[in-house]
Amino acid sequence: MRPDTPAENVDHTTEAARLERTAGLYPEDAEALLLRAAAHLELSGDRPAATALYDRLLTSGDSLEYPYLVRALKASNLWEYGHEAEARAIIDGIRTAAPRDAAPWVIVAEALEAHDELETAQEVFTEATRLLTTDGARPPQPVHPLFFGRHRVRRMLGLAHDEWDTLADTLHSMPVSLDELHDPKRVWSLGSDNPAELEAEISRLRAELGAYREALSRPFPVAVLHWPAGELTELLSAYPALSAEYPSHEEHLSTIETSLRELSASGTPNLGVVTGTVPSYEAFAASEGTTPDDATLLPQYATTLAARGRAVAWPPETGAGCWCESGRAYGECHGAEG
Repeated sequence: MRPDTPAENVDHTTEAARLERTAGLYPEDAEALLLRAAAHLELSGDRPAATALYDRLLTSGDSLEYPYLVRALKASNLWEYGHEAEARAIIDGIRTAAPRDAAPWVIVAEALEAHDELETAQEVFTEATRLLTTDGARPPQPVHPLFFGRHRVRRMLGLAHDEWDTLADTLHSMPVSLDELHDPKRVWSLGSDNPAELEAEISRLRAELGAYREALSRPFPVAVLHWPAGELTELLSAYPALSAEYPSHEEHLSTIETSLRELSASGTPNLGVVTGTVPSYEAFAASEGTTPDDATLLPQYATTLAARGRAVAWPPETGAGCWCESGRAYGECHGAEG
């Protein structure tokens, strides 16, 4: 949720204003856009303005997709500019509510960690890990940061490894091991007077930073447009000129999977699927000053949906549901093709 673009390359205040304007044009995406705007305001140093955006979301009356994430971000932001008591109250409320989403837990625990509340941070990471982990099953990707954060805090506290710390090691895929990455002694070498020690540590940090930037700097994907059966029927009924693009729903789904596989084979990174709706497509066509029966508009619509954060990464993770929304696992559905 927080932009990782270096501050020297972005005017965060201007970007926040742009995102607020975009949220007004696309109210269905306002939550994601305003959260990004708030993150830019935090990076600009205008934390009160960021809090105002979080409050705007929480009091909007709309049904938020991630209400606890908004609360967690607000708490973290409040604590950073002196509103510790209010931040703690929000954190206590989130812990009591026990949301089934990893993101607010991570933000709350990291806020505690950042303010040297290591024992409490370890408790929060453990609560969340226990809540969101199924015995015997490999943790899904969104839960991995809980394992990594818990490992880091326990390492800083000098606690012995347990089963979850060992599992965190197996989930970690970076070149530097978690034990080395989270070793508190590494910080000491940064204060050394020995040039060789400093140079060695700086080299390790550069290698880690490069790996993390590669993992985090995922632009919006190259996205292929997917129409659910009902939406495609409505689309072709209203705009029969598009029938040449979509001879049948089954062929449409098969074409999506084939296109994605071909793009992957050609080395194209960050592939995804975006799901269209007729009202959204009509609104996009109007904003472009054209009519929805213009087939050249379809890839532009897909790209715009992806840029607004609507893409689902392809291929899905092992065991995850298929992108076609059939209800079956991807490996048993379109993932079994070819």
